[in-house]
Amino acid sequence: MWNSVRKFGRPLWVAAAAAGLSALCGTTTAWAEDAAPATANQDQPQTQAAVWTPKEVEFTYMGFTTTYSCDGLRDTVREWLLQLGARKDDLKVYEQPCSGDPDRPNPFPGLRIKMSVLTPAPANLPVDTKTVPGQWQTVKLPYREFGLNAAGQCELLEQFKQKILPLFTTRNVALRTSCVPHQLEPPAGTKLQVDVLKTNQKKDAPKEASAAEER
Repeated sequence: MWNSVRKFGRPLWVAAAAAGLSALCGTTTAWAEDAAPATANQDQPQTQAAVWTPKEVEFTYMGFTTTYSCDGLRDTVREWLLQLGARKDDLKVYEQPCSGDPDRPNPFPGLRIKMSVLTPAPANLPVDTKTVPGQWQTVKLPYREFGLNAAGQCELLEQFKQKILPLFTTRNVALRTSCVPHQLEPPAGTKLQVDVLKTNQKKDAPKEASAAEER
C-alpha cells in the first residue's frame, strides 16, 4: 500500500510495500481524449482576439492515495492555474474549508478560486472593450513533477480535469491516468495534456504598469 503526504505542494512518501511496487511497475495506462468544446473549435486560427472573462469555483479534494495539507493543495492548484493561462494580476486561491494546522494533512482540503481566463471575443463585442491576442498553446500537467511525485498527483489530476479545467477555453484534452486507491501509477503514467487559449501576459500588461516597474 502506498500513502503520501503533500506539504506546500511537495510530496513526502511515508509507506510502500514491495508488492505494491511490483504492481506499480506492471501497470499500464491509456490516453483518454475528450471532444473539443464548442468554444474551442480545432478549425479556429492559431491566433485570435480574446477577452478576459471572470470565473469562480469551489473545489474540494477527496483522495485515498495522496493526502494534501491545505497549503500544499493551494500551492499546487495555483501553479496549475497559472500554467493554463489564468491572469496573474487577479488570481485568488483561498483555502476553504481548512480546520486545524494548514501545514498538516487534511482529509478533505478545499479551495475557493477566483480568476480571469481567456475566451474568444464575440462578434458583437462593444467597441470600447479591450481584446488581447490569444494563442493556442499545449500545456502538460503536472508541472515540474516527475517520477513518483507525478504519480502521486493522479487523483488530484482527475478531479482538477473534471471540476476546474472546463472553466478554461480548451481543445484536444487528453488525460492519461488510471487511479487506483492506495496504489501509485507507473512513474510515467500520469499526465494531462491540453491545448489552451493563452496570451503573453507581459505584453498584455498596461504601459503604465510597465513604466512603474522600470522605475
